[in-house]
Amino acid sequence: MPPEGRITRFAPSPTGPLHLGHAYAALIAAQRAGAGQFLLRIEDIDQSRCRADYEAQIYDDLRWLGLTWPMPVMRQSTRAPAYRAALARLAGLGVLYPCACSRADIRAALSAPQESAPVHGPDGLVYPGTCRARPMAQAQPDDALRLNLRAALARVPALSFHEAGPLHAPLQPLNPDWMLEHVGDVVLSRRDMGTSYHLSVVVDDAAQGISEVTRGDDLFEASFIHILLQALLELPQPSYYHHKLIRDSEGKRLAKRDDARAIAQFRSDGATPQDIRLMLGL
Repeated sequence: MPPEGRITRFAPSPTGPLHLGHAYAALIAAQRAGAGQFLLRIEDIDQSRCRADYEAQIYDDLRWLGLTWPMPVMRQSTRAPAYRAALARLAGLGVLYPCACSRADIRAALSAPQESAPVHGPDGLVYPGTCRARPMAQAQPDDALRLNLRAALARVPALSFHEAGPLHAPLQPLNPDWMLEHVGDVVLSRRDMGTSYHLSVVVDDAAQGISEVTRGDDLFEASFIHILLQALLELPQPSYYHHKLIRDSEGKRLAKRDDARAIAQFRSDGATPQDIRLMLGL
């Protein structure tokens, strides 16, 4: 899609200060929008960790970097009805099941002597399928809801997506066997949120008309889940642009707890927006 037609977004969670990695992601998204539209979305479904002062700092730092976006912004905390509707549709397709397993339960199941070495996927350890046979009629209020990946893939075979970024080939087919082993039955609704990152990002991107998703290369495998969900929910599939991650001197990706690289700290030390762009190779 030509730059003038792109709609991109930056979707931070207000759970800590923005750092250089966030600045890079936001600037790339705005750059990729070109003459189109750059949107801001606040991903605040984890209300236990989100803070108003962090959200205010997000707006202030992004404006300081020279970015603008339409107001009001979309907030995930107001989108519960849309997420419930998507879950109901997936349940109707027979690709959803309730799961009562804790993280400790999953670790214990995967450490059993008859099990092969655990595989790590986009959500951590790939779920061993302990609750897969449970019907939705048995769902309890404290259950998570998982995607039955095998059943989902059977409904939408031969999926592929367009990768516009510099790190991967332009056309990426989804390999069902690889996904079953390396992705597994991801959580689509968590006990305390009523949704999950995978579900909310798909529903919200469609609602905002996002035509190109820009994100870090660490989320490349998660994009496979999102493309599958888009097909199941009959939502438009955007193109994807997976960019590099900004790392520290030891090669570790930056985290919100890394206050030394927070945009607010650079500002306090006298840096200019141009200094930040130069640090990021922009």
